[in-house]
Amino acid sequence: MSLHPTLQPYADAWTHSVEAISELVQPLVEGEWNQRTPCPGWSVRDVVSHVIGMDCEALGDPRPIHSLPRDLFHVTNEHQRYTEMQVDVRRHHTAPEMTSELEYTIIRRNRQLRNESRDPGTKVRGPLGTELTLEGAMCYRAFDIWVHEQDLRVALGRPGNLDSPGALIARDYLLDALPDVVAQKADAPRSSAIVFDVHGPVEFLRTIRVDIQGRGTLETAPALGPAATLTLDWETYVRLSCGRVTPEAVADRVKTEGDPDLATAILRNFTVTQ
Repeated sequence: MSLHPTLQPYADAWTHSVEAISELVQPLVEGEWNQRTPCPGWSVRDVVSHVIGMDCEALGDPRPIHSLPRDLFHVTNEHQRYTEMQVDVRRHHTAPEMTSELEYTIIRRNRQLRNESRDPGTKVRGPLGTELTLEGAMCYRAFDIWVHEQDLRVALGRPGNLDSPGALIARDYLLDALPDVVAQKADAPRSSAIVFDVHGPVEFLRTIRVDIQGRGTLETAPALGPAATLTLDWETYVRLSCGRVTPEAVADRVKTEGDPDLATAILRNFTVTQ
């Protein structure tokens, strides 16, 4: 038995990103681990700690027993507290400790993936005692680690991999969230269409159609006479979707046509994960 074909793209994307992260941080001196990243409240060390911690949880390791400080301004809800535990427990680790734990975790996780024979629909442990399918967990892991690879690249001034296997997983993951952003959060008019024209290393043209009941659906067909059109580059799309920048900070990189209030409402509600 080997990894199910449905899961292989997620495993490949994870491998590509985690190896890139390892290569990025291996030569860093102690001070560089403290550089801020676009991920709110997290340094380079924190991002790598998160990568290690989430893969340790995927391996079935017990979570650390640790009390969080009360002054973490970026931790505002229970999910963030859950995520922060793996990060804060490593905040005083040295550069050699970080790189050696990362390498050991990669070795263990690669071995686990090579021996993975479960069905994609198998239920696995998720955050805060939730359950999700193995496919859902691996998809999110591939998406999450690629986004954090980009956080590290921005912090270290080492751009790249915007069109890697992880980028394509991220495209599909973020597009799945777009109907809810447009129809529910931005409250787009019923029986309307909104077009997203994204260019750059990853290109796509997608339409969100809102039906008479106010439900949004994602379509590949272009719309005639859309209520609004948003044109932006792929990197900006990702950074907005992941809460790394505000719409005001990238206003010069987003072109809008049609209803200006609708376009503003969409951009204001664009963040789907942080």
